[in-house]
Amino acid sequence: MSLGKKIAHNTITQMTGKILSTFLGLAAMAMLTRYLGDEKFGWYITTISFLGFLGILIDFGMTPVTAQMLGENKFEKTKLFSNILTFRFFTALIFLSIAPLTAFLFPYPHTVKIAILFTSISFFAITLNQVFIGFLQERLTMQIQAFGEVISRIVLVVGLFLAISGRASFYTLMWVIVVASISYTLSLYLYIRKKTKITFSFDRKIWLTILQKMWPIAIAIIFNVVYLRGDVLVLSYFREQSVVGIYGAAYRVIDLVIQTAMMVMGVMLPLLANSWVAGNKQEFQERYQMSFDAMMLIALPMFTGLFLLSHQIMLFVAGESFYLSGDALKILSLAVLGVFLGGIFGHLAVAVNMQKKVMWVYISNAIITLIGYLIFIPRYGMYGAAWMTVFSEFYTALLVFFSIRKSFYQPLKLKLFLKIILANIIMGLFIILVLKKLPLLMTIIFSGLVYILVLIISRTVSKEQLKDLLTLKN
Repeated sequence: MSLGKKIAHNTITQMTGKILSTFLGLAAMAMLTRYLGDEKFGWYITTISFLGFLGILIDFGMTPVTAQMLGENKFEKTKLFSNILTFRFFTALIFLSIAPLTAFLFPYPHTVKIAILFTSISFFAITLNQVFIGFLQERLTMQIQAFGEVISRIVLVVGLFLAISGRASFYTLMWVIVVASISYTLSLYLYIRKKTKITFSFDRKIWLTILQKMWPIAIAIIFNVVYLRGDVLVLSYFREQSVVGIYGAAYRVIDLVIQTAMMVMGVMLPLLANSWVAGNKQEFQERYQMSFDAMMLIALPMFTGLFLLSHQIMLFVAGESFYLSGDALKILSLAVLGVFLGGIFGHLAVAVNMQKKVMWVYISNAIITLIGYLIFIPRYGMYGAAWMTVFSEFYTALLVFFSIRKSFYQPLKLKLFLKIILANIIMGLFIILVLKKLPLLMTIIFSGLVYILVLIISRTVSKEQLKDLLTLKN
């Protein structure tokens, strides 16, 4: 199978898995919002956001570091993977054993503080996934990750259904989330152990190399977490839990859909790193262009649909008590574009070892955005949080791009991008004029068909590419 077909196969299998997991994730969210109501759903959002803050804080960029180091072929891969996994296991264990205790310093309900303590187990599992996913990215076998995510979401949905049917407590629902996270990690572990030896390993030279690769990303991520999760935490401090629940419902929808950005760039990162290290200018440029085109093909229709159908989506997903979440979703849909652009250029910086050069972007963004949160959230609540989130995503994407663009050989070609914009304009007009009065699922299906049809007619996607995609075999 050619590299192009292999990438396409990875992307399509991941997209299929992502569609299923997103659908299941939305189903789980629908059950939680309707069962818990806005205040208790706010408890859930506060718990997940607090741990998400800690999770990103101790992320250390392990997924891109794993994929990059495996792609560079500087160490024997089995030994390298064991060392990276060992490093991740013990750093996560130390931080996630201590950090959740800080929740007791915040003015959260007692129930939330206890939930944070035991739900940290699920985030320990998630941190191990970072290394496993980096391994799968380097092997171009990300369909395994998609499969594991679907398994996890099935466990989550079935568990929530059984718990809610039995009128379970808030704590029981959070334990279901813990079990679902563990099932995801276990599925990846069972596959990877068949492909490589998994043991604890301490090699001083490899650990020093990990630290050298990691520290610029880790510092960037520490500042990233301020604007990635700071909005919900600041909102939870200045507003009641019901407002946190309404804003959090919209944010969860965004969280579910933007995972695609990291998925696509996760496939491309080791390939970009390999081309860069090999000094193959033409191959690197082709892969860079491929990354941009693939991300825009996904990002633009995602933004268009979320923006035009925000209230219908929130009513469908969360119910009538979360109608105001549609206002937040409409604003946050703009952030989707920033997330995808940031995903491209951020991963590109890692691939070409320019993490240090762009560090100032993340530091300045964190400072500016935090100041913005503290000014606008007390005054405007969730609307201030949403607009500052949009600002922060575009700030990062644009400044990282301008910081690294001179290092590349040629500028991006925008011919395909302009065709994608045209397809989205036509799809958007079709939604407004024809589809918006239809049931939501029918609107999504028909608008997707319109988008694909315009791409084919405008030759944005060629017949040869379609044939390749439709005839792929594992």
